[in-house]
Formats: sequence, C-alpha cells, structure tokens
Amino acid sequence: MSMILFLITFIVLSYVMSRYLYTVALIVPSKMDVLFSPIEKGLYKLIGTSLEHMSGKTYLKHFLCFNSLTGALAFILLLTQQWLWLNPNHNLSQSVSLAFNTAASFLTNTNLQHYAGEMGLTYFTQMGVITCLMFTSAASGYSVCIAMLRRLTGMTDVIGNFYQDVVRFIIRVLIPFAFVLSIFLISQGTPQTLHGNLVVETMSGVKQTIAYGPMASLESIKHLGTNGGGFLGANSSTPFENPTYWSNFAEALSMMLIPGSLVFLFGRMLNAKQHIHPHAVMVFIAMFTMFVLLLLICLHYETAGSPILHHLGIDGGNMEGKETRFGIAQSALFTTITTAFTTGTVNNMHDSLTPMGGMAPMILMMLNAVFGGEGVGLMNMLIYVMLTVFICSLMIGKTPSYLGMKIESKEMKWIALTFLVHPLLILIFSALAFIIPGAKDAITNPQFHGVSQVIYEFTSSSANNGSGFEGLKDNTVFWNISTAIVMLVARYIPIVLQLLIVSSLVNKKTYQHTDDSQDVPINNLFFSTVLIIFIILLSGLTFLPDLMLGPIGEQLLLHS
Repeated sequence: MSMILFLITFIVLSYVMSRYLYTVALIVPSKMDVLFSPIEKGLYKLIGTSLEHMSGKTYLKHFLCFNSLTGALAFILLLTQQWLWLNPNHNLSQSVSLAFNTAASFLTNTNLQHYAGEMGLTYFTQMGVITCLMFTSAASGYSVCIAMLRRLTGMTDVIGNFYQDVVRFIIRVLIPFAFVLSIFLISQGTPQTLHGNLVVETMSGVKQTIAYGPMASLESIKHLGTNGGGFLGANSSTPFENPTYWSNFAEALSMMLIPGSLVFLFGRMLNAKQHIHPHAVMVFIAMFTMFVLLLLICLHYETAGSPILHHLGIDGGNMEGKETRFGIAQSALFTTITTAFTTGTVNNMHDSLTPMGGMAPMILMMLNAVFGGEGVGLMNMLIYVMLTVFICSLMIGKTPSYLGMKIESKEMKWIALTFLVHPLLILIFSALAFIIPGAKDAITNPQFHGVSQVIYEFTSSSANNGSGFEGLKDNTVFWNISTAIVMLVARYIPIVLQLLIVSSLVNKKTYQHTDDSQDVPINNLFFSTVLIIFIILLSGLTFLPDLMLGPIGEQLLLHS
C-alpha cells in the first residue's frame, strides 16, 4: 500500500510541478519574478550575454562550448586538488585517467565513480567541482530538452537563449528545491560540515575514522538533478547519506519529480496553454507502465530469493547487500527508480541482486527512455515515438507524419542513428573488455555474472546513469578511458542528432496544416500500447543475446 501511495504522490506532484515549469520554460510572468529576476539579471551581466533568441545551430554551439569549458576546468581542479583549499583530510589528487573519467562523468550527468568519494576527493572538489557540475549538467540537459520541445511545438527556427534557460532553471528550480531538500536531510541526520573526519575510539579500544563533510548539499542536488554518485563510496545505503525511511522517501521522490514533470510540460506546450495535451498523457502512460512492470519483476525476484538457498531449506527474500531499515520492497523500488530515471544513486548493492532482479535495472538503462534523466529521457522517448509513428504509418499506408510534420528519409536516417548510438557503444566496448589484455583482470566474478558486470558498467555509462555492479576493479587506465569515451559520446551525439531532427521537421510545409485526420492517431491508449510493444521489440532484438549471456543465463544456471 505504501508503494501505491508513493507512486500516486509522484504523479500528482509531477502534474503540479509541470505547471511551475511551464512558467519557467516559457518565460511567463509570475509572482516569483520579484525575487528571482534581480538575481538573474546580475548573472546575465556577469556572463556577459544578451537575451537575444538563438537559432538552433547557435543554441547548440553555446551548449557544447559551455560544457567543454566546465569540463576542462573540472579536469584541472581534480588534477590539482591536493594543493587547493578545504582539504582537512589531506586527500591526494586524482591520476590523469581517473580525473578525465570523473570530469566526463559529472559533466555528462552520469556520475559514475571509479573512486571512493571520502578518499578520492577533497571538500573543495566535492563542492566546487562535483556539486557545481550536478547543477550545470542537469540544467544543460533540461535546456536542450526545452529547446527540442519549443521546436516541436512551434513554427520557427528561434528556440530561445541557452544561457537564459540554464540560469532560470538553476535559480528558479534547482537551487530553491535543493535548499529545502538539504534542510530536510539535515533534520534527518545527514551531516553538513567542513570539519575533517572524526576519529573515535570504539568500545574495544580500536581507533576508527568516520568520514563526513558537506554531504546534505550534495545529496539534495544529486537526487533532484538525477545525477547520482555519492559523497561516500557506499552511496545512499549509508546512514549518513540516507539516514531514515523518510529521507529514503524524499530522495526517491526527488529523483522522479522533474523528469516526470517534463512529460506533462510537453503536453502543456503542445496546447500552447496550461492544459495538458492528451498525446503527452499517452506518452506518460507508456513510460509509467513500463516502469511499473519492471518494478514488479525486480520486486518479485528479490522477494522470492535465491533458488540455491531454497534448495538448502532456507526460505525468505534476498537481503544480501540491503539495509534492514529499508528492506526488500523499498530497496527494489529505489533500484528501479534510480535506473529508470538514470540517477545512479543506490540504497542497496546492485551486484547482490538476484540475476533476474538485477536484469530489471539493466533493462531500464538499456531502454534509456522510461522517464530517464533531466530532459534527455524525454528526448529519447520522443525518438521512439517518431519511430513508432513512422512504422505504423507505413503499415496502414499513410504518409508518416508527427504533429503535422512529415517524417521523410533524412529524418529517418538521423532517427535510426540516434537509436543505434546507445546499443553500439554498449556492445562494442563490452566486447573490447573481454579482448584487450589487462581489461579482463578487472572482472572479479566468473561465468555469467562476470558478463553482467561488464554489460552493466557500459550500459550505465551509456545511459548517463552511473550505478554499477560493485566488485569490478575499474580504476585502471582502460576502464577509466573507455567509460569516459562512452559517457561523452552517448551524451552529446544523440543531443546533436535530436536537435537536427526537430530542426528539419519544423521546416516542413506540412507543419502548417490543421487537418490531423490523415495522421496516425497518437492521442489514445492504443498508441501507448503500440509504443510499448515497439520499444520492447526493438530493444529486445538488440539486447536479448547479451541478457542471455548475463542475467538470464545466470538464472538458468541457478535452477539447473
């Protein structure tokens, strides 16, 4: 019952939040202007930018330049952190390959960590690099999504100003919501301090070092911005990062809030008013249905437990790698949320999931469109929508058209390429991991589970997720460089292609027509059903062989 109430809360808050995002994204005058406008004007002056509208190419150019500069600065700071400020624990700088991986990871909203946060970073880089990139990467993803939605729902090549979108989202959404969430987490027991690690004496007389620091500020934006990562190596399974049932509830809900709201925002923009267009509702239903189905799969297999233990006469669910304060149900829910919404934070160890329980989060990352991360999840889903519309139109002999815009050969080439980038990165680099000398030494598990380790690592990297099957010895040159390349390519190539697709679509003359009777119906439950079927078929044909070599093969082995 608590899980049902949680999901209902998510839907209601997403709907309400989309109304606020509408005023932020479309620059609608609101009562909050009195508070936020002076701050924004000061930042525009500091940046030195005018608020002139940009064309698609200009918007994309500034997006890439902004990300390049912030990534380069982060890389330099990570290489020199031991000589900078706020390093009471005297942590060392990162190696070149690790710094490259970390900078790429947090720049792309992936937050994959090949280091333990309490030892691999200083307080300065935790705040000045990691936390700052959590704000800017989330805002960058949101901004290009808004640009894409403006293009789909408008009739012009002018799609807004990149810096205005970033600043408004950070000032009006991320900072206020993250501040409130930080205060709540502090009230639950999450530390927020600049003091060095605690050294205490245990009851047995042994000295123990307890790592803590400015955690609450990182934890809030980590979840709200669908970032992931963790101040501590054990992430949100630790009592400091996630102290109570209520902090777990708040962190899980904050991961879902903005991606869910963006779908409803799309519906409001389609209607060019505050009411939500039924097409967006159908897209939301498709996403939510797949999320619930994979949640039930994960929950079922974790509750059923291990067949090996059953053969030994030991009944009960799989509690390995889980916190008793959360239990199986809340762990399965958190696991599904963090991979559906591509956050990557964990309140249990995914490596300890049952084979089929671990397959559920893996599939969610392979789909990379069930809500997904800040902005890019909806962008990926719209590619699936266009692909579904194209196939359905050809099946019934109609001209492929989406929202009144004809989908022709040029757009389909870009759509196909966008779809293929994700699986190609996963499959190619997973194969390389088993071929390149030295790379295989990082795989600590034998047989099928070892394959799952590798596939999960590259799937997580490509999906901008960042969670992992722990146990992989990944802080090596090969794993640092390969996953960094995957993260960068998977982040920026699809975004460029997606903006090219909508730029091409919006220039179609058919966009001007108002008769939708010749288009495939996209405003009913039948379309949601067909969309789900096509997503499952396309992804199944792509990834089923890998799943057979990984979790499915491991599950069959346990029953043999």
